Amino acid sequence: MDMKHKYIIGALLLTIAPFACACTGTTNEAKTDDTVAVISVADTASKDTVPYYMKTAEYTKEDSTLVVKLLADAKTERGDENRMLYFGKKFLGVPYVASTLENGDTEHLIVNLHELDCTTFVETITALTLCDKEDTRTFEDYCRQLVRIRYRNGEMGDYTSRLHYFTWWGDDNQRLGIVKCIYSAKKPFTAIQKVNINYMSKHPELYKQLKAHPEFIKKISEYERGTSGMTYYYIPKANVGWKKSSSLGIIEDGDILAMLTSKEGLDTSHIGVAVWQNGKLHLMNASRVHKKVVVDTKTFYEYQQIQTSQTGIRVFRVQ
Repeated sequence: MDMKHKYIIGALLLTIAPFACACTGTTNEAKTDDTVAVISVADTASKDTVPYYMKTAEYTKEDSTLVVKLLADAKTERGDENRMLYFGKKFLGVPYVASTLENGDTEHLIVNLHELDCTTFVETITALTLCDKEDTRTFEDYCRQLVRIRYRNGEMGDYTSRLHYFTWWGDDNQRLGIVKCIYSAKKPFTAIQKVNINYMSKHPELYKQLKAHPEFIKKISEYERGTSGMTYYYIPKANVGWKKSSSLGIIEDGDILAMLTSKEGLDTSHIGVAVWQNGKLHLMNASRVHKKVVVDTKTFYEYQQIQTSQTGIRVFRVQ
């Protein structure tokens, strides 16, 4: 079976116990092994009470236990610390691994906290943040939030329902009230992005599921065309070196930063989380360069200047 650990779990057992982004490395398949654990639905629980996405969810027992522990600890440890930063720091040092969502032949919920790419890192801490804010602290609660974040209209369907481009992710999560897009028509938002996405439909050979299911290409292409031509204010990378005391201070600790790209057919190349240090902006992210989750020692301005295809950033805040 092409999965690490597949659990079929009832709601009563749960308390026991991520784009077409250049950073995700979509051509690499996630590592697999032959270890399979199947837990039957509890005798006292009706199968009808098990959420549809939990019936085929893939995760390790270590990860489900970690989710519950993180949420329990946050209740007493976090204090007034920004939730996104609090949970983000818990994953510092976790290895960067691309394409962990590409396991299996059909779309299913994958929870993997021990291997993260830029997208799954942000999704993981966003889901934990939402659970903590709502004081919902079971593993099932976490999975429910992850589905809302990761899939179009908060509903998991086939591969085409996943929010592969960050423009889709941002627009859908804003529509559901999960995040708010931070922007203005004045400094530091002095540029406008006109989206033109078609990378997935033009390069289906790079995507495991599109190779296996060519019928998905048409639907992906329709979604791409529906988004292309839309415009958004953004902060050009020349402006991200300003100090917190300037208009750049509109960015807060824990905000999600989406790095825009000039690469043809794509909208973003990387995402991470804003961290202010000594009045200068830094980036917390699952870094392909460092091969792990880090707070970059370079300022965000220094980081962006050496990324030749990056043009600037859009900013989102978890609500």
